[in-house]
Amino acid sequence: MAVAKTTSRSPWFWIPTLYLAEGLPNALVASVSVVFYKNLGVSNGDIAFYTGWLYLPWVIKPLWSPVVDILKTRRQWIWAVQFFLGAGFSAVALTIPAPHFFQLTLAFFWLLSFSSATHDIAADGFYMLATTEREQSYFVGVRTLFYRVATILAQGQLIIFVGKIYNRTGSYASAWSMAFALVAGFFLCLGFYHWFILPRPVTDQPKGATSSENFLAEFLKTFGTFFQKPKIVVMLSFILLYRLGEAQLLKMAQPFLLDPRDQGGLGLANDQLGLIYGTVGVMMFIFGAVLGGFAVARQGLKFWLWPMLLAIHLPDAVFIWLAYVQPQSLFAIGAGVAVEQFGYGFGFTAFMLYMIRIARGEHQTAHYAICTGFMALGVMLPGMWSGWLQERLGYPHFFVWVILATIPSFLVAMKIPLDAEFGKKS
Repeated sequence: MAVAKTTSRSPWFWIPTLYLAEGLPNALVASVSVVFYKNLGVSNGDIAFYTGWLYLPWVIKPLWSPVVDILKTRRQWIWAVQFFLGAGFSAVALTIPAPHFFQLTLAFFWLLSFSSATHDIAADGFYMLATTEREQSYFVGVRTLFYRVATILAQGQLIIFVGKIYNRTGSYASAWSMAFALVAGFFLCLGFYHWFILPRPVTDQPKGATSSENFLAEFLKTFGTFFQKPKIVVMLSFILLYRLGEAQLLKMAQPFLLDPRDQGGLGLANDQLGLIYGTVGVMMFIFGAVLGGFAVARQGLKFWLWPMLLAIHLPDAVFIWLAYVQPQSLFAIGAGVAVEQFGYGFGFTAFMLYMIRIARGEHQTAHYAICTGFMALGVMLPGMWSGWLQERLGYPHFFVWVILATIPSFLVAMKIPLDAEFGKKS
């Protein structure tokens, strides 16, 4: 097998664009699709159930991630998947005017979700192979920043763009077709750019058939050691239940903000939603997460676990107030969303760090991937039924239920193992 030549290129040329490409499809499939279907008249129950299934590729990602190692290089996977993402978003744009647009676009979103999860595997693996240990430490903040910039572009600026086009044309179908065509062109450009610009580390080689002879045995051994960890049932319960309330709120927050006031919503236009939820909200989430990281580094996760647990759950009550009062002021609505998203970001820090704590030891990378699969499952299952529940309870009672659904996370948090020094900066 030929060994690829090494090309030296500054990570600044490719890390920002690589993680922009990683964050965009995730946000588009998982979050923006909810607004898309809401604009085109799909019911909350159908939106929550069918878009909830789009999380499945991230649930089962650990099962097929070794395939990326065995077949082709990570570099080849990256630009090939980006071309496929461009084609997939083109297909979504073209099928929106079709009579059976819901079934057709949903099928393409399925393909896009699997492609996005595959891109995550390849991009994160390539990052480790194409950078030195020092560069990995230096650029970890850069990759996180551009991943979140992608979220703002998708949930904020793209939805604002759709709102402005709708105001001119009066057609959401035309506006969303234009938006997804724009996204498709962007990914095709990224594919060509990364085809030329990504470095070629000599270590980025497919393992091939000879390396996979004992693959099944090692694969099963890795899974076996994960489930043999002490108190693994309690720890997995924590992963699955930590976001039980938040996962339901996450799926219904945007439909609530968009629904007309006579249907219990706040009647926001797309451009207002993109600004309040997709831009200000995401920025407050980032601020909360960064502050949470600094806090844990000073005093450890055990000290901050309960404050963070309260921070991620109690601000959900803001939506109870919004649903009962239905304020007219955009400032009041934006302030409520900002408080909830800040608490979400601050409390989410504890969740991410505890998954690192679970994964410690042999097979740390694989075990962390398993944790992320359970994390996605903990969002997918509650989110799928949230629309059905909201339609039966109405928004005010649904948000009360969201608060009640946080109680199991407090109960299981009392039992999880956690040493006092974990998370402190040495």
